[in-house]
Amino acid sequence: MDRVKRTLTPYLLVLPGGLWLLLFFAVPMVTMLSLSLQEGDIVNGFVFTGHWQNYTESLADYQTQLIRSLVYGAVTSIVLIVLAFPVAYWIAFYGGRKKATYLFLIMLPFFVSFVLRTISWRMLLTDDGVLLHPLKSAGILPDDFQVLGSSSAVIFGLVYSFLPFMVLPIYVALERIDPRVVEAARDLYASPMTSFRKVIFPLALPGVFAGVLMTFVPASSDYVNSELLGSSETTMIGQVIQAKFLSNSDYPSASALSFTLMAVLLIGVFSYARALGTEDVMKVAAR
Repeated sequence: MDRVKRTLTPYLLVLPGGLWLLLFFAVPMVTMLSLSLQEGDIVNGFVFTGHWQNYTESLADYQTQLIRSLVYGAVTSIVLIVLAFPVAYWIAFYGGRKKATYLFLIMLPFFVSFVLRTISWRMLLTDDGVLLHPLKSAGILPDDFQVLGSSSAVIFGLVYSFLPFMVLPIYVALERIDPRVVEAARDLYASPMTSFRKVIFPLALPGVFAGVLMTFVPASSDYVNSELLGSSETTMIGQVIQAKFLSNSDYPSASALSFTLMAVLLIGVFSYARALGTEDVMKVAAR
């Protein structure tokens, strides 16, 4: 009886998570794959015909939005690394007893709805908002200067929205570094910059790797920031998919675009992992 329990225990532990993934990931994915190969409309219904042209036609029509989304996601990830690394570094090595407080302050804006926070930035970045209007009135900025509706506004919103997702994994990686390793580097007459470049940054790579994964994928597929802070010139692929699903009821094209976006992101993630050297990153993380 004990042997049966020991054999079944791992499967019983995995069962809830497995059922959850089956119901809310596998089934929707199969349904969406089927939809992407169907023809028809919302009035007469959709019929599975294996119409793979949905993929080629959608990609041809919206390749600009797809490329723009990937560029926005890449730029956002790079800006996030530049901003998040010093913050995580300072908290990990100089935060002292208030590390938890600083991390809480970083997470504090997330107690407010994501959409509400983006709308608030829209109000702040308007021409008559509290940020630009005083500067224009003082003659510091020209009257035709505009932030809202530009690529900069969308990327700014993405960076603001996903900053904690870059700070936290980098902080965890830095927190795991043994201070004696850094001291040993300095005892061997390594300069602070050399210690950072040869010791600290390589040991923090697992956090950077995780942070990029956690920011690049959602930033590339985001549609809220481009909808509220952008314009027709900054339309991202997420907006196109959202409009086709909820406004146009063009489910086959929307499903085809969703699968295309997912495939492109997976290729990008695997290429990134291969370029960075996942095995090396994991070896460093395991030390």
